[in-house]
This record gives sequence, C-alpha cells and structure tokens, in this order.
Amino acid sequence: MHQADFEIEPFFLDGGHGSLFCLHLYPANTPPRGSILYLHPFAEEMHKSRRMASLQARRMAAQGYSVLQVDLTGCGDSAGDFADASWQIWLDDARRAHGWLASKAAAPIILWGLRTGASLAVDLARELSDIQQLILWQPVTNGDQYLNQFLRIKLASEMLGSGQSQNDTQSLRAKLQAGENIEVGGYRLSPAMASELACLNLSAMPPPCPVNWLELGALAADQPSPAGRRVVEEWRKHGVSVHTRTLAGDPFWLTQEITECAGLLEVTMP
Repeated sequence: MHQADFEIEPFFLDGGHGSLFCLHLYPANTPPRGSILYLHPFAEEMHKSRRMASLQARRMAAQGYSVLQVDLTGCGDSAGDFADASWQIWLDDARRAHGWLASKAAAPIILWGLRTGASLAVDLARELSDIQQLILWQPVTNGDQYLNQFLRIKLASEMLGSGQSQNDTQSLRAKLQAGENIEVGGYRLSPAMASELACLNLSAMPPPCPVNWLELGALAADQPSPAGRRVVEEWRKHGVSVHTRTLAGDPFWLTQEITECAGLLEVTMP
C-alpha cells in the first residue's frame, strides 16, 4: 500500500450543532468501486482506536474504496463538547455524513463502525435503503450494561484517588436522571446521552442488509461472544444474513498502549 494509491482530503461538514470534521480517503487514479462510512466509538475508546481505524481506512482506499471518517458532535475536532452530544444528535451527524458520501457516487454504501459506532451504524441502516452491508467491529449489544461499565470508570478513579468512593452506579444514574451531567475520565456525560444509550438493545434492531460481525478475543473462533451470539441468533430469525468471526487479539480500544491487530485488518475488507 502506497500513499500514491489514494488521496486524503480533510474538510468540515455542516452539522446540526456545528461543523463536523471529516477525512475523505479515495483512490487517486480510478473511480471508486464503492463507498464506506466509518463511525467511531465512545469517549476515550475513540482515541485509543484511531490508529486501527486509520490503518483500515487507508487499506480500503488503496483497494479502490471511497472512505469517509467523521468526528461526531462533541468528539475529536468537531464542534461542541462531549456533554452537548446525544444519541439522536450523533444519528443526525451520521445521516449528514451518509448524505455527503451518497452525493459523490450512486453506488450503495457500506457502513463500518466500532463499539458504539457499530451500534450507531445498525441504527442508521434501519432507516436507509441504500446500505449494501454492515461491517461491525465488536458492537455494543446492550447500552444499559455499557452505561454501567462506563460509569465504573469514574468509580475506579475515585477509589484510586482517595481510597474510597461516595458513589455507586445506581447513585450516578440517579444523578443523571435528575438532570445532572457526570464527568467520567474527562468526559461530561449528559442525561440525554445516558438515557438514550441505556435504551440501546441490538437484539431488537435487526438491520435490513447483510452483516459482517467481527470480534477480538483470547482465542480465534467462528462464533462471537455469548452476548454477540444472542443478538446474531435473533437477527437470523428475522432473515438477516450475518457472517461472524472472532480473531485472537487485544481489545485495542481499551489497551493502555496503542495496539494493532493485523488479522482484523485482513478480514475486514468488503
């Protein structure tokens, strides 16, 4: 893969709550064979996974695809603070990014996402008619559980700082329900985002297109994790074609050091 194989165009896209920073990667000398929209994960997971997302996007562009990466409202270099964001705002951001990408070519679009970005891709695909495929990297299957996991980051930080915490997940969620923002690892979580995230349940969201469901785990396998398997089985009951695969590798969106998984890059190509 050489830089000469593709071009990279940074730009700002008009969003409903300010400008959205985008990177457009596309083949340098030939018309694109297809279009791919990437949706990033939540909070610090976005930054931990930037390298893997960049490596995959470059690989896709070098193979002839037009790839759009968008920083959602309150994230990265886009306008707003994290506390300004909600799931519905992010869904609107994704619609706008999809519309821009669709305006560049008439070909069907592939949605690719990581963690909550994968879940957002599923939500978006359910309202669009031109999605050819979903590529899901380790999708968050249950938003209520994910919210508790996110809030535990705050509890762990308080324990490290003072040896004790005056909170638990229940008390933090009560504060959110009362309209209070909660700061977790430097990110201010809004009540709107928490409420919408808690309602996320992929089992009840079968998409209208084929799915390539990819996870990382301690051992390689054809099947995803038990939580992922339950969603896949439910989707298949609704006629969704789902290909699943688990590769051996570290969860790069969580590791302290920036981590790569070459095997995931290989099998992700459409």
